[in-house]
Amino acid sequence: MKTTKILIILLILSLSCFRAHTHDGHKKDIIETAIYGGVFKTLISAIKATDLVDTLRSKGQFTVFAPTDEAFGKLPKGTVESLLKPENKKRLTDILKYHIIKARVPVKKITNGTAKLRMLNKKQAILSSKDGKVTINKANVLKADMMAKNGIIHIINEVLLPLEEK
Repeated sequence: MKTTKILIILLILSLSCFRAHTHDGHKKDIIETAIYGGVFKTLISAIKATDLVDTLRSKGQFTVFAPTDEAFGKLPKGTVESLLKPENKKRLTDILKYHIIKARVPVKKITNGTAKLRMLNKKQAILSSKDGKVTINKANVLKADMMAKNGIIHIINEVLLPLEEK
């Protein structure tokens, strides 16, 4: 009986924490959620260098496959600095839009198999799932389902480059 009471208390506490976390995520938009995540400084700088801030703060529903700062660090030296220059804004925008789809896609809706996604830049990426491991193109989803009021962020370990960029 005592064990049952303890289990019930633990269950209530864990559900309370889950609701608070979920509710907090639904108060922040994608930009605020990414800033709060703390591992997207380069991504946030890139978004601010383009016209995507307003898009990712809008009421639409988006899924962002967000590369970490470490992922940006894997690019050849000088690439990020070059992309952040005003004269490369169009190219940077195309790359960033290749990380976004205009729909809310939580990982639990991704079943085993592959699907072609139409990214915000109108190019296709391949989303795959096998035995609980989710990838987009060849990037691994490291952490899924960071909820925001206007979408979801999935943390990935590589910067996705449209085919023309490779």
